[in-house]
Amino acid sequence: MNLTVNELASMIDHTLLKPNISNKDLFQLCQDAMKYSFKTVAINNAAIPFCKKTLEGSGVLCDAAVGFPLGQSTIETKVFETIDAIEKGAGEVDYVVNILEIKNDNWKYVEEEMQRIVEACNERKIVSKVIFENCYLTDDEKKKLCEVALKVKPTFIKTSTGFGTGGATLEDVKLMKACVKDEIKIKAAGGIRDIQSVLAFIEAGANRIGTSSGVKIVEEYKKMVSNQ
Repeated sequence: MNLTVNELASMIDHTLLKPNISNKDLFQLCQDAMKYSFKTVAINNAAIPFCKKTLEGSGVLCDAAVGFPLGQSTIETKVFETIDAIEKGAGEVDYVVNILEIKNDNWKYVEEEMQRIVEACNERKIVSKVIFENCYLTDDEKKKLCEVALKVKPTFIKTSTGFGTGGATLEDVKLMKACVKDEIKIKAAGGIRDIQSVLAFIEAGANRIGTSSGVKIVEEYKKMVSNQ
């Protein structure tokens, strides 16, 4: 895998979704994102105006978390939250599917929700990512979600919130890749903390990595590249 350091950095959503933070923490997140040229800062929506202003002119985007982390709000609420986040400065949107309706086998609902949120993003030329939260799903449910995504065509499908009982696994990324091929991109997130894991996920089919360890990962990669 012949990625440059900058190419690797541009695949990272630099993440800070904890509730017990201040603007000082968000400012540091944005400073790191600008220094390392990460693709986005992945943040809760209330933080978007502050981060948008801090990142002004840098090219780093704000990545909004919608219906986060449980996915249990209504379609109307999620659509409103999506549009509101975009209007406040989000350049990408990650939303959590309604797992209750997956467990109810209500795929019509799941498709309608995805359609309406992706449509809201597409109309505003914004990248959309659908969070599966794979730790709660069977392999059959993951495959069915991939099939819905192939109909709706979000920009990305994503493994996890990082707030569930498990994060990204190589098996899940491979399963998702086998289902969607190159039709939809894949974001791996949840528990990814070192360069070896990142490279393994990219090898398995991930196009984007969500992590709070972006600085550590890029520094590890710099050492790896310089030793080759």
